[in-house]
Amino acid sequence: MALSVYQFALVAGMLITGSINTLSKKAQNDCRVKGIPYNRSNSTSGEEHEFDHPWFQTIIMFLGESFCLIGLIVSRYRERSRHRRNLYLSNIQGDGERIELKQPRIFQFVFLLPTLCDLIGTTLAGIGLLYVTASVWQMLRGSLIIFTGIFSKVFLKRKLRWYHWTGMIVTVMGLLLVGSASIFEDQTSNGVKETILGFVFILAGQASNALQMVVEETFLKNKNYPPLQVVGMEGTFGFIIMAFIVLPILYFIPDESQFSKRYEDTIDALYQIANSPKLLAFCLLYLFSITFYNYCGLAVTKSLTAVHRTLIDACRTIVVWVVDLIIFYAFGGSFGEAFNTTYGLLQIDGFMFLLIGTALYNNLFDLSFLPCLREQSSQRNAENSQAVTQAEEAKHGTDDERAPLLQQEVEIVPQY
Repeated sequence: MALSVYQFALVAGMLITGSINTLSKKAQNDCRVKGIPYNRSNSTSGEEHEFDHPWFQTIIMFLGESFCLIGLIVSRYRERSRHRRNLYLSNIQGDGERIELKQPRIFQFVFLLPTLCDLIGTTLAGIGLLYVTASVWQMLRGSLIIFTGIFSKVFLKRKLRWYHWTGMIVTVMGLLLVGSASIFEDQTSNGVKETILGFVFILAGQASNALQMVVEETFLKNKNYPPLQVVGMEGTFGFIIMAFIVLPILYFIPDESQFSKRYEDTIDALYQIANSPKLLAFCLLYLFSITFYNYCGLAVTKSLTAVHRTLIDACRTIVVWVVDLIIFYAFGGSFGEAFNTTYGLLQIDGFMFLLIGTALYNNLFDLSFLPCLREQSSQRNAENSQAVTQAEEAKHGTDDERAPLLQQEVEIVPQY
């Protein structure tokens, strides 16, 4: 199927903004900027240090998500204008009854619980990014399908078929290969410990994001909220919680391992951003890439298929890795990552396993030529036909409770 100009623009936008999202976040971590001087009599109190503020990066992400409400407001305005125009024409022609346009209020407390899961998952993954490269971080986030499959089985009592389990097993193999390559690259004791710690944080973050999907399906499935409203309200709630609860609490928690001796020093983060135009640019790139990535992602999910979404995610990982390599060798190693000639191929193998695992999980391979799978393939085609019908109903705003979650396709693809 040939892509239209609009669809091609969405795919390109999702790929570019998604890659900028990861690269700009890692670039923030690599910046060394002078922090706030806590002791003016001590000349070292304001010395340069890395931008080690994963919790502050989370509030930037939520702010970017909240901007999706602008798109929702514009969409509602157009819908009301269309409704008034149709109503006017109907009154002139004297046919049809008066139909009231119903638009649910934007502010809904039902988004609060999935916001908390998003907050925890994003922050844990952000902490993990401090200890691994951007490409490894991007690949490890493919573990989302493992936790999603397990949680949907345990909490939603959903039946997992052979291709789900096969995809999860292949994904685990890919994670082991990527993880092994990263561990072997760093021979020092402290380096290995930090790498493993980064893996733990990233995987825990993906588990929290998978739990978020379960919570959204449990509480939002029958509501049929517009995707822009879901993302925008979760971003708004997240920003409020971070700004008025989480960051103030973390500011007063002591941590001797941090430069400012505080677990998360928001003032120091703002001071570093003010002192470095380069860091400010990275933060702004991260902020707006979040907004446009979510918009393009929702539009791609609505207008294209799981195959396109999987290919885009795969290309995003490749782009992140290639750009990171180019940046490293072009700018003298201050940013980006080097290619390890010894274990780099092992990481490539792991990435291929992750890609195949995701494709298997989403049942993108036609294996009907195998005799033992012909019956399952026929059943799959029937299920896919029903899923397409439900997806079309969701796109047109039906209230059918069987409609897929958040007006999206039924397949699960890693959301980055």
